[in-house]
Amino acid sequence: MGEFQLPAIQDEYYAAVDLGSNSFHMVIVRVLSGSVQIVSKNKQKVRLAAGLDEDNHLSKESIERGLNCLRNFAEKLQDIPPKNIKIVATATLRLARNVADFIAPAETILNHKVSIISGEEEAKQIYLGVAYTSANQGNSLVIDIGGASTEVIIGRDLQPVYLTSLNMGCVTYMERYFADGEITIRGFEGAIDQAKSEIEAHRDTFLCFDWEQCLGASGTPQAVTGILVKQGINDAIRLSYLHNLMHQCIAAKHLGKLNIEGLVPARQAIFPSGLAILIALFETLQIENMQISGGALREGILYGMLENYQKSDRREQGINQLVSRFHIDPAHSRRAKNVAAKLCRQMCKQTTFCDFDTEVITATAAALHELGLHIGFKAYHEHGAYILSHVELTGFTSLQRMMITDLVRMHRQEIDLSVLTNYKLALQEMLINAVRILRISVILVNRRKDDAVPELDLTIDDKGVWHLSFIKNMKLAHPLIHTELVHECWLQHKAGWQLLIE
Repeated sequence: MGEFQLPAIQDEYYAAVDLGSNSFHMVIVRVLSGSVQIVSKNKQKVRLAAGLDEDNHLSKESIERGLNCLRNFAEKLQDIPPKNIKIVATATLRLARNVADFIAPAETILNHKVSIISGEEEAKQIYLGVAYTSANQGNSLVIDIGGASTEVIIGRDLQPVYLTSLNMGCVTYMERYFADGEITIRGFEGAIDQAKSEIEAHRDTFLCFDWEQCLGASGTPQAVTGILVKQGINDAIRLSYLHNLMHQCIAAKHLGKLNIEGLVPARQAIFPSGLAILIALFETLQIENMQISGGALREGILYGMLENYQKSDRREQGINQLVSRFHIDPAHSRRAKNVAAKLCRQMCKQTTFCDFDTEVITATAAALHELGLHIGFKAYHEHGAYILSHVELTGFTSLQRMMITDLVRMHRQEIDLSVLTNYKLALQEMLINAVRILRISVILVNRRKDDAVPELDLTIDDKGVWHLSFIKNMKLAHPLIHTELVHECWLQHKAGWQLLIE
């Protein structure tokens, strides 16, 4: 028997490397049948910005930390076609006067050119990475707090409209305002004031745009969201949460004692400085809430190499990838999605508990409601929620993915409202309406034929009672669906909601 050999990696593999001021990142993806699958992610904190002295010279120690990281990256990169690799360096290497001392050996180690990109180019790539992975609603404000710079961008769909790169970052501010690990009110005030002065020149320009959503990319916003989720708060980032976290930091007094539940140890040292910058951005740009995007600089670099990818709808692509991967009946997925979207539009015209996410989230949950059948029919709604909590869903923010997961979990059997208790009240009310629509929609399509979906109108009276008015006599035309809807009326009644069939 001949020796077994693994097939060589072919041209459908791509790699992006981001040499950041705080961390170096490498991501490798496989492009298969139009979908992008992450196969490897590597991240190492090198704190390059901490090695800059007052004259912007990188220390030998920080250079060596970075080169040691690249020696690890190089092993995987040698298996990727050179034309499918892009390596970029950002703020610290833009600033360093002795940058050649790092770049020359780095290119030798990697056997590939390293591009030092401008702050504007970095902002553009960050925006594209966010846009590719988190489908936009109208104008979007995108913020990325790095180790030595912060990028702020206004854009619409895939087009950045106004962008800037600001000279402030969580590593440089840590060195300046939280020296020797001391966390004080004075340190926070100094960092916030300095950050506000950096933003001020661009304030009026950003405020003249009416953005539909604010998205945070990586770093500090992700750390804040991780803390909120760990502490049982399923919500967007809000200024009140940031102020609360600042008080928790000050109470700890020292970075070594910063034991906030949900804060990972790797971000402990740079969390207060990043938090101060984020507070300054919220206050100066009058941000009400921020959600977390699905990507940032690395994704922008990657998808920029994939010319055809940007022409497709990211949300549709994300849904279709899961439909194909978990063998969901595509016709039934589309049918459930369309019915849920139609009912959702009727509902949203008659109630105040809707926002621009409601229809998208409800229809997506309907499209994916049978995801758990891949495991088995019994408790397939629970299986589906488990899968959704562990897979990528391109085109949706982390909060949107969380809501879709919980809707799938609640789409059948007894209604467990405790699932929603960790959401802010306004989101709870929106999700209650969404889950009611989803449960009705799944029943309406259960014959799995387009011409067997009953035609109906949903009306909501002054007392908040939902009425389903069918064109045909349901008992005669669809007796099984009628029976299931009657049972659903009872389940919704037990949950405190009124649903009537007419």
